[in-house]
Amino acid sequence: MIADAVQGLLRQAGITVNGPEPWDIQVENRRWHSRVWRGQSLGLGESYMDGWWNCRRLDEMFHRLLRAGTEEKVKGNLRSMMLSVPAALFNLQSRARSRIIAEHHYDLGNDLFFSFLDPYNQYSCGYFENTRDLAEAQRKKLDLICRKLNLTAGDHLLDIGCGWGGLARFAAERTGCTVTAVNISREQLRFAREFCKGLPVHFLDKDYRLIKGRFDKIVSVGMFEHVGRKNYRTFMKTVHRCLKDDGVFLLHTIGGNRSRIGCDPWITRYIFPNGMLPSIAQIARAAEDLFVIEDWHSLGPHYDATLMAWHERFRRAWPKLEGRYDERFRRMWEYYLLSCAGAFRARSIQLWQIVMTKTGLGTTQPLCRF
Repeated sequence: MIADAVQGLLRQAGITVNGPEPWDIQVENRRWHSRVWRGQSLGLGESYMDGWWNCRRLDEMFHRLLRAGTEEKVKGNLRSMMLSVPAALFNLQSRARSRIIAEHHYDLGNDLFFSFLDPYNQYSCGYFENTRDLAEAQRKKLDLICRKLNLTAGDHLLDIGCGWGGLARFAAERTGCTVTAVNISREQLRFAREFCKGLPVHFLDKDYRLIKGRFDKIVSVGMFEHVGRKNYRTFMKTVHRCLKDDGVFLLHTIGGNRSRIGCDPWITRYIFPNGMLPSIAQIARAAEDLFVIEDWHSLGPHYDATLMAWHERFRRAWPKLEGRYDERFRRMWEYYLLSCAGAFRARSIQLWQIVMTKTGLGTTQPLCRF
């Protein structure tokens, strides 16, 4: 029976259907087992959004599920295989399609994002070194990036995928550098221009492939996940073209433990359309003969802490948001934040800061660890 098969897989991960533990799944609809069996990741997420099941600790449930290798034990059905075909055949992150992610996700509304982000509006991993406070962790992350780049007042920094301008503002305020910041989200840019008013920061509404000019330092935080495997080499060539010969490039990205052609079907449909997590091998191939990898810093556990902080702030802010967003959206958003926290806790996905310099020039290694 399907119910026995689903429950058997969950038991292997230490999860009991209708059990007493906070990570146990509480089923509210008797059709849940067959929906999950047929839809796998998509069925699990959509059935949660629809209220077919609940769990007091979604983060811990996913931690156990992924740590047990449950995903690998479930053979893909025809539907799940068909979902990966477009990513395999087509460039889903082409210039013509580049604004899809901005319109679907980043332009949802600043009220939503600002309800759970820190004062610098950092929608990326914080650095929880000797702190448990989200705002301090994000300041520590920004400071770490500036130090790894060795930013000075005479530098011109290119920020590819600048979000709401938090890094650009921090860098300009703390180091006195000039910043050119590039983004394709009009909502983010509208806010960023006001947020950085009066500082030597210039914003461009432009696809990264169209960037021109030469820069002392280049940074990209939380944007490479939207580039796509067919464009990794193009991205690296763009950075190489724009970076001065003695410059430093820092890439801050979520990554996966293996090379894939697409992303989780539920995440792709509801959160980040056309997203893709690069592997070490994919990044290395894209950078080959262009860059020296000076440092590869793994910060995955810090993203677990970041996501849990975001969820707690989102939960507290929900009464002010529910007039605009419905209950299905609330469940979708908490599923997104907590499932990702569980994935980082299980070491199923990673967060990397990679420092690079141009190859073939004998550049002195930057100071990357502090």
